[in-house]
Amino acid sequence: MDARSSFIVDVLRAEFGELMAADPYAFERKFRKMAGNAFAFYRGSACLFYADVHGQDDPYLDERTSRVWIHGDLHAENFGTYMNAAGQLVFNVNDFDEAYVGPFTWDLKRFAASIALIGYGKALSDEDISVLVRRFAAAYLREIRVIAAKGDDAIGELTLANTDGPLKRVLQEARLNTRTAMLDRQTTIDDYDRRFSVFEGVYEVDDATRSRVLDAFYDCLATMPSDYVLRPTSIEVKDVVLRKGVGIGSAGLPSYNLLLEGNSQALENDVVLYMKQGQVPAVSRVVTDSAVASYFAHQGQRTAESQRALQAHADPWLGYATLDGIGQVVAEVSPYASDLDWTELDDMGDIGLVVGSLGAAVARMHAVADDESSHTLVDYSTEEAIAAAVGEDDKGFAEMLVEFAHGYGVRARTDHQLFVDVFRNGQLPLR
Repeated sequence: MDARSSFIVDVLRAEFGELMAADPYAFERKFRKMAGNAFAFYRGSACLFYADVHGQDDPYLDERTSRVWIHGDLHAENFGTYMNAAGQLVFNVNDFDEAYVGPFTWDLKRFAASIALIGYGKALSDEDISVLVRRFAAAYLREIRVIAAKGDDAIGELTLANTDGPLKRVLQEARLNTRTAMLDRQTTIDDYDRRFSVFEGVYEVDDATRSRVLDAFYDCLATMPSDYVLRPTSIEVKDVVLRKGVGIGSAGLPSYNLLLEGNSQALENDVVLYMKQGQVPAVSRVVTDSAVASYFAHQGQRTAESQRALQAHADPWLGYATLDGIGQVVAEVSPYASDLDWTELDDMGDIGLVVGSLGAAVARMHAVADDESSHTLVDYSTEEAIAAAVGEDDKGFAEMLVEFAHGYGVRARTDHQLFVDVFRNGQLPLR
């Protein structure tokens, strides 16, 4: 095994070793999905990305811009629709499991490299990929400066009213989703009431487990927003099931779904929540800021607080608790969640429109989590700090991201092949 292959194995085992030992079957499936293509490998190996970028020179990082609340796994597929707390369908960044405090450019570099990988998979030329990354960088800086000049009141969202093209279509399709359809997929009617259906990956729980999950959930209620009028004042849990995650990001992590009575006794109003174990974010293994690490009691709290910090109107069911001493995050399984399907995007005009919109969305995410938000972890204006760090060097900033996108795109494609070889030849043991 060559040095880079050994490095990949060491990083993956350091990141996932305990979970691999606990559920090797889940990781066999995770790694086979990662073996499918370079982008799938990139999605599942954020730990390798941070092991590589940590310590690299970056002219736009200073004491403040190195301490921004970041998404932590900002690739092109971590965007989608949801219904915000104001009842508005929005398209925005999603999946905050890896969120932490660190250098703001790490989010941008991770996104830029993902565009390079997607572009390569679509046989886009290097110049086309460069154009897309420059458009992302320009949109990001433009939005950062608008917010720095006008304040957090200028932070907007991508909605049906202000989007065009592919993003508007995703929002329109999400609008057609219904709670009833989601409930019918996940539940069955038994004795005139809903219960979860049991199928592959979904398991009934015994009375002792149900009791522990309910205790954790009732503790969690105190961490949810208290002023959300659409949440029932009386909470009735109808059913609890165990789900075992086998996706690229959730392998080995136990998760429970809870079925709740909605705002009325009408069965179409029932609510599905998930309670899942918080994971250690990959970026936290290279960011050694004790003030950040000590801010959170556990990873469930970190995940929930990060989502609240990075979203202007987060899920009203978002909260956290501990189960058997392990931090859990709780949130709604939204009927209105819909992801952007990049396989349907082939026209450069459409891709450019999307990438520009995502650049603005990322800027808003970084800007909302600062001194004007409800937390105290980042106690200065991130948009002002970022605008000052870049100054008037728009071209240099964009070219830094372009160079990184191409270089790390090649690195990820090469690493993918090395990963496939070590995994298929048994050199990445799961036990």
